[in-house]
Parts: sequence; C-alpha cells; structure tokens
Amino acid sequence: MTRPLDGITVISLEHAIAAPYCTRQLADLGARVIKIERPGVGDFARAYDQRVDGEASHFVWVNRSKESLTLDLKQPTALAILMELIAGADVLIQNLAPGAAARMGLGGEALQARHPALIVCDISGYGADGPYRDKKAYDLLIQSEAGFLSVTGTPEAPCKSGNSIADIAAGMYAYTAILAALLQRGKTGKGSHIDVSMLESLAEWMGFPMYYAYDGATPPPRSAASHATIYPYGPFPVGDGGTVMLGLQNEREWRVFCERVLLSTALASDARFDANAKRNSNRETLRSMIVEVFSTLNTSQVLERLDAAQIANARMNDMAGLWAHPQLAARDRWRDVGSPAGPIPALLPPGRQSAFEYCMGAVPTIGEHTEVILRSLGRSADDIAALRVAEAI
Repeated sequence: MTRPLDGITVISLEHAIAAPYCTRQLADLGARVIKIERPGVGDFARAYDQRVDGEASHFVWVNRSKESLTLDLKQPTALAILMELIAGADVLIQNLAPGAAARMGLGGEALQARHPALIVCDISGYGADGPYRDKKAYDLLIQSEAGFLSVTGTPEAPCKSGNSIADIAAGMYAYTAILAALLQRGKTGKGSHIDVSMLESLAEWMGFPMYYAYDGATPPPRSAASHATIYPYGPFPVGDGGTVMLGLQNEREWRVFCERVLLSTALASDARFDANAKRNSNRETLRSMIVEVFSTLNTSQVLERLDAAQIANARMNDMAGLWAHPQLAARDRWRDVGSPAGPIPALLPPGRQSAFEYCMGAVPTIGEHTEVILRSLGRSADDIAALRVAEAI
C-alpha cells in the first residue's frame, strides 16, 4: 500500500526526544529514516532506563521504523559517508548541541548551496540567533523558561509536566514544518531551512495563560489538577477511594449538574454559585458540598449520574489503566513491533486513515543497518572492515 512519504529519505543526527519524535512520525508515513548514532553507545536515550524488557522506555517510544547507522563524525572518513548520504536525501534533521552541526559543515546555508532541493531542519532550545542561542536546553529548563511551571502545580509549589512536553512540542512543530516544506518543494522545486526552537514551541502552547495575563494582568493561579478559572472542573474524591474528573462549561450544565447529579435544585440558583465567576471565587465552599454528596457514592455510581446528565467526566486513570483502556482496545489501536528485546506493543499514530496503513517497523539495535547502508554506497567488505578497525563506524 502506498504511503504519503514513500520514496522520501530522511537523515537524522538525533538524540533524546525532540528530533527522534519528529522523525518517527515521518517514518510512520513511509519515509526512510536513517538515524546516525555514535559507535558503541548510540543515542544516549538508549541508556535512560531498562523498563521495556531491558530496553529504554523513551527510546522504544520514538525510534521504531528507523535504520541505525553508526558513524564517528569526528573522523573524516565517517563524515564523508554522511555527506554522501545527504547528497541523496530529501531531509536532514538535527538536534545536536548548539553550533555542533555548523562546525561539521552541516549548516543550512552551506548544505543548501550544494543541494538546493534539500530540506534542513534544526531543532534547538532557543533558536539559531538571539542572546540565548548558545545555551544548552533540556525539557525541564524550557518548561521553566516558557512559564509553564508558573501556572502548573499547586498554590504552594510549581510542578513539571509528567512527560517531556517541551520536547514533544518541538518535535511536533518540526514534523509539521517538514511536511509543509515538502509540499512547498513540490511547487517550487526548492528546499528550505527550518529553525525550530523548544522555547517558541512551548510558548505557542502557553497562549491561553499569556493572554489571560495580558498587559500586566494577574496570571492564572496554580490550581493543581483543577482548572484555573472554570469551576467545578477538576478531580473530586468519591466514597470508595476513587477519583472522578468532571468539567462544567456553561450555566445550562451547572443547572443540570445540580439537579441530576447533586440532586439539589435549590443549589442551582444559589447566589454564591449562579455564575462561573462566582463559583470560581467560592470554589472551596462549593467543593465541600460536592465532596459531601460524592462521599456517599462509589466511582461507578458517580460516573453513571454524570453520564446520565451528559456532564463531561473521566476516571483518574493510571498507566496500567491506559494500557488496558477498553476504548483503545475496541478501536484496535495496538500493534506489535520488533525491538532488540523482541516484539513489544505500540500504539498506532493518532488519526485512523482510510487511504493507507501506517508503517510500524522495528526499533533498531545500535548500528543494525550500518553494513547494509555502506554496501549500498559502494563500500566493499574490506572498506567496511577498515572503518571498523579505525572505529569510524
């Protein structure tokens, strides 16, 4: 079955999450992704943990369907191999340390002068220019710089996201920018240079709190798992020890919630709570009333009332609950993919497609495809052996 990116070759100098997440999604659509790794150790994310039958959880998540080629790019023979691959590629993506790619002659301008149709995508913490361009950046540091921590957590303490939200944001914008560049190249025949920063990616996702604090206004408060400005909207304990998340969006839902969930018609017109702003100001008093009702019910009973009233709700799931989620199973979202540890389950990419099937290839071992790729470039067995002796591959 033909996929959208069949025939597209991507070379990636990548590690950790941002660039690998981008390229995995390109691979999902059929692109050939050649992942350049350091001989012996590979992408340092391989060593983050051993939670997936000995393999690292981050690595297996973002590296399926790729080919692994080991190159020591400090050696001229290895760098020459990379340049040869780039000459036949459509896309080069990198998230090396600031300035590292340019020092190897892999800057966007230099490469596009030689290969006008090439798309070059650089991912960095802060971008290619400006006063922060040379600063190292990790996910938690960008969460801090982008103001995410200032609005996330409890009133007493900020809290980071439970996953790599800045890396994911940058990977997503790199992915969509590359798709746009491929479309543009189809119209003009010319490649492009894409400069994606983690700060700008996460700053885009901070649009609501930024505008809420527009022109020096008070920013949204940290409100743990509750919504900062809409109430009731968040987690509530129930009688069997469970937690139910619910959300009200308008006054009609508030009245229905009072009448059919709390079984209190009078509360709907209580002057302390008859508008969202008032409920938000009096949230502690209202919370105690809701918890008092919920304490007499178990989780299933609360969810049944909320569903019957058509009030948005959810269980407070954990990872075991997500693995076993009945909706994911009912929609057939799981596939097995190969890995150095054997078959492992993987979620299909979001977005069910009628025109093609996603590529769900194996997670590679370090350097698994080195010899095959070098042979395709015309290297002989003796050439490859010499490169190994020199530890260039």
